[in-house]
Amino acid sequence: MQSPYRPLRSVPKLSRRVFHGRLLAGGSLAGGVLAGGLLGTAGCVPSPDLAQAEWIWGSYGFSDGRFIKPRAITIDSEDRLYIVDTTGRIQVFDTDGNFLRKWKTPATENGRPTGLAFESATANRSGQPRILVADTHYYRVLAYSLAGDLIDAETIGGVSGSRDGEFAFVTDVTVDAQGNRYVGEYNASDRIQKFDRDGRFVCGWGGTGSEPGQFLRPQSLMVWDDVLYVADASNHRLQRFDLREERPRLIDIWSGPGKSPGQLLYPYGIDRTPGGLVVVIEYQNGRVQAFDRDGNSRGTWGAPGLESGQFNNPWGLVVDSRGRVHVLDSNNHRIQRIPPVFA
Repeated sequence: MQSPYRPLRSVPKLSRRVFHGRLLAGGSLAGGVLAGGLLGTAGCVPSPDLAQAEWIWGSYGFSDGRFIKPRAITIDSEDRLYIVDTTGRIQVFDTDGNFLRKWKTPATENGRPTGLAFESATANRSGQPRILVADTHYYRVLAYSLAGDLIDAETIGGVSGSRDGEFAFVTDVTVDAQGNRYVGEYNASDRIQKFDRDGRFVCGWGGTGSEPGQFLRPQSLMVWDDVLYVADASNHRLQRFDLREERPRLIDIWSGPGKSPGQLLYPYGIDRTPGGLVVVIEYQNGRVQAFDRDGNSRGTWGAPGLESGQFNNPWGLVVDSRGRVHVLDSNNHRIQRIPPVFA
C-alpha cells in the first residue's frame, strides 16, 4: 500500500499538511519533517517550553492517515494504535503512523464517539480481544474485533435515560482483569456504571457535582491493579476507586484546578507508563503531566500551541510498550509522539 505521507522541509504554522519525521543523532532528519530534538535520558523531565516531539504525523483530511479532530485513542497488546475522529472513522496504525486499516461506526448523524479501549482476550467472555467504543451520542458501548467486525451481541446500552443500564452521553469505557466493564457518562448523568463480563448491570455510582465521589464529565477511565482511575475533567481532578469490592469505594482524590505542576485543567486522557507513573493529557493546559502512585506530580511536558511539542486542545493519549507517549493533538489534526522521558 502506498504511504499517504510525503516529506516537507519545515513544520508549518497550521497543520494542513502531512507531518512524518524523526530526528537522528546529531540533529539530521530522516523520513521527512522535523519533529524536534530528542530529549535527554529517561527520567529527566524537560521544561515545557523546551520540549519537542520525537515524531509528528497526520494532518487535516478525510483520506487514510488523515484526521478531522481525532477524539479518542487506544493501543492493543501488539502496540497498534486505534484512533477515532469526528468523522466516526476508526483508523489503525503502527507506532510510526503507518496506516494499517480502518472501519466506521454504524451511525454518526447524532454525534461521534469520544472513547476507545482495548479489551484483552482473557478479559472477554469469548476468549477474543476486542476494541470497545464509547458511542457517545447513541448511548451505548460497541464491541469490535481487532479487524473491525462489529460484535452486536456484546453491545451494552443503546437507550437514553438515567435508570440502570441506560446512559446519557457515554464518555469512555475500561475493563478490569475479571472482564467487568466500567462505563462513564456525562450531561444528564455524571456517573460510572459497572457491568459484568456477560454485559449485566452490577452497580452504578457518582452523580453530578464536585463532592468526593461525584463527577463533572468523567471523560477518561483506566484500571490498574484493581484501582479505577477517573479523569474527572470539569472538576479538574483524578479520582481513584478500589475495585476489590462489588461497589467500588473511593480511595482518594488527586489535584485541583490550575496551571502549576500538580494541578490540572480539564484532564481528558489518562494512561500509565511501564515505569509505574500515571500520565494525563490536559485539554486546556495543553500538556502531559505525570504523577506517581501517591498523586505527586513528577513533571510536565509540552505547552499550548501549534509547533512541535505544543498541543491545541488535546483529547487523549496512550503509552506504548517502550514508554513512548502518543498524544492526540486534536485541533492540530495530528499525533505527536513523546520519548520515554517519564521514568
